[in-house]
Amino acid sequence: MTNNKIFFEFEADFVESLRCIPMQVRYKLDTSGIKLKLSDWHQMSQAEREALVELPCTTEREIQSYRQHLEQLIFKLTGIPAKQLPIEVEPAWMDSHNIPISVQEKAQELGLTLTSQQWKSLTSLQRFALIKLSRSSHENKNFPKAIEEFHLL
Repeated sequence: MTNNKIFFEFEADFVESLRCIPMQVRYKLDTSGIKLKLSDWHQMSQAEREALVELPCTTEREIQSYRQHLEQLIFKLTGIPAKQLPIEVEPAWMDSHNIPISVQEKAQELGLTLTSQQWKSLTSLQRFALIKLSRSSHENKNFPKAIEEFHLL
């Protein structure tokens, strides 16, 4: 991600207040291998939340720095070490050739069939968002909004 402040239109209802964890921060969490609970996010100051939005997390050095910053912040807020997440070596959102089944199935619920060309045209952050929004454990109301925003209709 070159631009560190990318918010999607489907996140507009909470981006100003940052009451929810925006996709770009969730992307960085998965990239750095740290679990961040919404309750921990809510304990953070606005400045701490904005720092997590703005801090880069692309290169190996940036990823390690982001991870350390987040670990220290979570420990400071909760007194409990941050929970580690496995870091995918080849995450599905970096694969522009294969549309994950969860995304295909969610699109089909909307009467859509995503093409390989459409999937390839998306940024890794857009693919990440669609993958997250298509999971059964996630509230899916923003999936149709993301599909529309990414011009996949």
